[in-house]
Amino acid sequence: MSERSEKPDTSPQTPPTRAQGKSKEPTEQAASNEKPGQPFELAVLALQNTTLFPETVVPLAVGRPRSVAAVEAALATPEKLIACITVRPESIAGADATPSELYSVGTLVMIKRMERLDDTMHIIAQGTERIKVLDWKQQEPYLRALVRILPEPRIVDPEEVEAAKRNVQAMIQQALALLPGVPPEVRVAILGSVEPVRLAYFLGSILNLGVEQEQKMLEAETADELLHLAHVYLARELEIIQLRSKITSEAQSEMDKAQRDYVLRQQMKAIQKELGEDESGERVEAEMLRERLASADLPDEVRQEAERELKRLERLPAAAPDYHVIRSYLDYVLELPWRKSSEDKLDLIEARKILDEDHYGLEDVKERILEFLAVIKLRPDTKSPILCFVGPPGVGKTSLGRSIARALGRQFERLSLGGMRDEAELRGHRRTYIGSMPGRIIQSIRRAGVNNFVLMLDEIDKLGNDFRGDPASALLEILDPQQNNTFRDHYLDLPFDLSKVFFIATANQMGPIPPPLRDRMEVINLAGYSDPEKLQISRRYLIPRQISENGLNESQLKIEDDAIELIAARYTREAGVRQLERNIGSIARKVALKIAQGQGESVTVTAADIKDYLGAPRFYPEQARKELPAGVATGMAWTEMGGEVLFIEATLLPGGKGLTITGQLGEVMQESARAAQSYLWSHAAEFGISAEMFRDYGVHLHVPAAAIPKDGPSAGVSITAALASLYTGRRVRPDTAMTGEITLSGLVFPVGGIKEKVLAAHRAGIRRIILPLRNEADVEEIPEDVRKELQIVFISRINEVVNVALEMLVANPPPPIATGRDQAAYQPDSEAAAV
Repeated sequence: MSERSEKPDTSPQTPPTRAQGKSKEPTEQAASNEKPGQPFELAVLALQNTTLFPETVVPLAVGRPRSVAAVEAALATPEKLIACITVRPESIAGADATPSELYSVGTLVMIKRMERLDDTMHIIAQGTERIKVLDWKQQEPYLRALVRILPEPRIVDPEEVEAAKRNVQAMIQQALALLPGVPPEVRVAILGSVEPVRLAYFLGSILNLGVEQEQKMLEAETADELLHLAHVYLARELEIIQLRSKITSEAQSEMDKAQRDYVLRQQMKAIQKELGEDESGERVEAEMLRERLASADLPDEVRQEAERELKRLERLPAAAPDYHVIRSYLDYVLELPWRKSSEDKLDLIEARKILDEDHYGLEDVKERILEFLAVIKLRPDTKSPILCFVGPPGVGKTSLGRSIARALGRQFERLSLGGMRDEAELRGHRRTYIGSMPGRIIQSIRRAGVNNFVLMLDEIDKLGNDFRGDPASALLEILDPQQNNTFRDHYLDLPFDLSKVFFIATANQMGPIPPPLRDRMEVINLAGYSDPEKLQISRRYLIPRQISENGLNESQLKIEDDAIELIAARYTREAGVRQLERNIGSIARKVALKIAQGQGESVTVTAADIKDYLGAPRFYPEQARKELPAGVATGMAWTEMGGEVLFIEATLLPGGKGLTITGQLGEVMQESARAAQSYLWSHAAEFGISAEMFRDYGVHLHVPAAAIPKDGPSAGVSITAALASLYTGRRVRPDTAMTGEITLSGLVFPVGGIKEKVLAAHRAGIRRIILPLRNEADVEEIPEDVRKELQIVFISRINEVVNVALEMLVANPPPPIATGRDQAAYQPDSEAAAV
């Protein structure tokens, strides 16, 4: 409760009260001459939201300057009396009350005790008599009025008063039975009261009746009217208590620990509904949402839907199942950046500098990003590209996405698609489902806070599909520039413009990606790194990062170039640099241990020290053989880890039949072997091979590393060279590796993975490469330092293989044929083009 009052009262007049009795102190001589009902002046304390009754003791907090002055005036008198009068409820809250805003009937109060705490006075006030204001004497510095004491309410009909008193006591007993938490002393005070007026006043002080009802009880002139009012108000309160008890008993049977909070809210709602009170908490929440909706920058269609849902929310109680669904929905709608974009950095020089700082090489990707920045600079409303980085693990696809976001000055979000099987994870769940929520695309937009951020769709080739849907099909709309400007999430069911989002997908291989999805992306291949590139990457990025992460500085650890080259060749087998960095980190940790133990202040690691730090070499990569027997050729293969060199071995089986193939070769590779043998058989005379060899001898074709599955058409040229060497006895040049697909008509078709294959051959020490003529453009992707050390020969027909791959001299002549037929002389074809 709050009060309003004025300054010290110095008047000598004081009224006689029942609390004072008839005896008077010497200082009260002036007051003793006053008769009961005789007017006298008194300081007035204005009370808000409460009424103080006679025969009751109430604590009051006094804080307003005028109220404090009134209390001090009362305390300055010997009797310490003050008039407590209630402010009318229609008065302006928060302002000092004027006489016209106060009731005319109040209570004469004796201040029993007072304490000061900061600027507030805490008093214990005891009501004594009813008083009536006759005239207002002053308003400043505190209220002061001429009052007279009213007589006690008279009893008109004693029997009616007694009956009303007993009814009230009976209802009090019913209420106390439903309220076990009432203190025992309160129970005794209520039930032990004999005087009906005192009982009524006590009920008025403990029941929360409101100012108007309490004032009616105070102004009652007869005990009959007073008991009637108490009976009516108590009956209403008893009905509310019984209703609360009923709600509690009904809810208790179904309540468990998880439902406790929910049931308490239900009880509160039921009580408010019975009392007809407004649900202010829900109204305030709805008003907050409406303010946010008014200030949000939303498209017209989105605003209309949000307003419709907000109107539904305002009509629902908080306990309704749809209330929290709509509340969460509106939160998402208001938090999404429908029209909020970040400002792009359009400084091409700075962007190039950032890209070069983060990654070595990758010129194609950097050039593409700079092109996009240039287009934005010339046309700001252009749509963002949709890129797909394809390459082996560890080449920097994911980190390149972060670097692109930094160069553009945009937010970066990563969404892993590996193993995703449910398309609802991308599109969201409809709101009809319990626990539904938006898809991960919309969630990423919400986290980014802008609609033009960089979103990386990691491992897009690892998407799955089952009975729940096909996520790859959902991506068809998301990654289509012609459709994604009106993308509709199942949860929101509102069009969101994704055309400004810079999508970057990553994959290890293109095969698992459906063709329609592949067609929507601009594919950029990130091939493996050459040994010189790995050396540079280690020097610029890997070693400094590992030195910093392991608590060292540049002066404490130095790794020589030959040591890095040895680690890359013998301790890793990868196209990227992930394993290389892991090994460098292992060396850094061992050096940190030495320094921490005081075994030195700095360490320089050379190639001779690598075995001590990393143990024995783990890999022994294929090396170019110094000499190849007839029937053996060097081929090149592409793997997810980069490129590999493999050897095709063939041998004749006297008396055998057909072609035996081993080495765990796939169907396509087996078909290439059969096509090579058939072509040589059909052109035996052209190559100087006796046709009887194909009838009288079988052939066993084997590719080492039999535990590793192998497949693909690119081994056709190397298989042909191996079989031609076997049948003619001319060995394949040991410094030569080859790749290419063959046909029965003798053509050589282009193949993929040229960069990875050539780099693998270069690592193996091979310096002469045979490629299909139509792969000539792919040679530009090979690093220039590697290209300078190679002799690259291009061929377009199978007969050129024999001319450029086989040595001219017959080292191992083929076995004699029983028929004795002459072998046709071999006439070499024209020289193939060499670069």
